[in-house]
Amino acid sequence: MNHVYLLSDATGETVERVARAALTQFRDVDVRLHRTGQIRNREDVIRALDEVNTGEPSIIFYTLVNSELAQLVRNETEVRQLEAVDLITPLLFKLAEFLETRPQKLPGLQYEMNSEYYRRMEAVDFTVKQDDGQEPRNLHKADIVLVGVSRSSKTPLSMYLAHKGYKVANVPLVQGIDPPSELEEVEPERVVGLIIETQRLVDIRCARLRNLRQSPRGSYADYREVEEELAHCRRYYRAHPKWIVIDVTNKSVEESAAEILSRLHGEIRHD
Repeated sequence: MNHVYLLSDATGETVERVARAALTQFRDVDVRLHRTGQIRNREDVIRALDEVNTGEPSIIFYTLVNSELAQLVRNETEVRQLEAVDLITPLLFKLAEFLETRPQKLPGLQYEMNSEYYRRMEAVDFTVKQDDGQEPRNLHKADIVLVGVSRSSKTPLSMYLAHKGYKVANVPLVQGIDPPSELEEVEPERVVGLIIETQRLVDIRCARLRNLRQSPRGSYADYREVEEELAHCRRYYRAHPKWIVIDVTNKSVEESAAEILSRLHGEIRHD
């Protein structure tokens, strides 16, 4: 198990979003996030660092606008021989130099609420509730509906697009099981079918099973079974010619998301 510790002098939402965005680049890794917010003094810093499990692979990401607390974390992590990354101080220094003014150093200032913030949070909340075919009655409310077989990047793509402000639902395609009838009622221009090469999907599923300490020798990761599953997927897409189909093989989440938004011709682009 790999551990990522997130320290913040506010709620910790910013550092967690940055960490999750970075982690989307690393598929099939077992990572646990630990978030500690409202760090306002030396005692809070020491308490948070004491929580780090030094017996397992660990790294610390922190966003502390107070320069003295940030320096304390740097000193303590060096003494404790812990890996740590400061996500905010270098940015503040560069901006101060560019803008020729000093930062206010007010914890939580970045959380001033506005309509953009609320819209994105609403999109994330919607997307989480619609993951993996949950609540199909709400499919018609989605800006984008992703369809694909297991481990074809539906969930990472959904969350990435949600953080850009899109309400996303994803529906799994399972051979022998009919998708929810509500899928047929969604405007076809909003549906995106995901496809992936057979060997790549086999590799991803095998890695997933090994991380779960399960044998990769079953049908879930068997090449012929996966090939047949993907053939069924392609037949289903051909029966819906107005759907957009994206090949996600060896593409990062950002690349796949950019292609999806480009193929949608900007019809629902928010930014």
